[in-house]
Amino acid sequence: QVQLVESGGGSVQAGGSLRLSCAASRYGVSAANNCMAWFRQAPGKEREGVATINSGGPTGYTDSVKGRFTISKDNAKNTLYLQMNSLEPDDTAMYYCAAGGDPYRCSPARTDYNYWGQGTQVTVSS
Repeated sequence: QVQLVESGGGSVQAGGSLRLSCAASRYGVSAANNCMAWFRQAPGKEREGVATINSGGPTGYTDSVKGRFTISKDNAKNTLYLQMNSLEPDDTAMYYCAAGGDPYRCSPARTDYNYWGQGTQVTVSS
């Protein structure tokens, strides 16, 4: 079965950086016609899509992280990344890797994804 394992979360001060990783098993990040994404969920809030990446390369970001976060993947390592710079306290959340999204939409809608990791916590202090 598909496994997605996130790592790289932690506690940082505002303005700091973190790089999240999502190692995939039994799912090829380089496969054609696939979409992967990073979501986050803060306490008391709904899970929101942060960034998406299509197999062809196009990426998408929610407005609040544009210019600060970068989604990418390493095909050789079969791993998805989220580079997060200029972190803000509002970025504090559990971050989840998702895969299996509709490649023609590659949307930030939670219901579009079939596979999920267990999450990694990011805490940003002011």
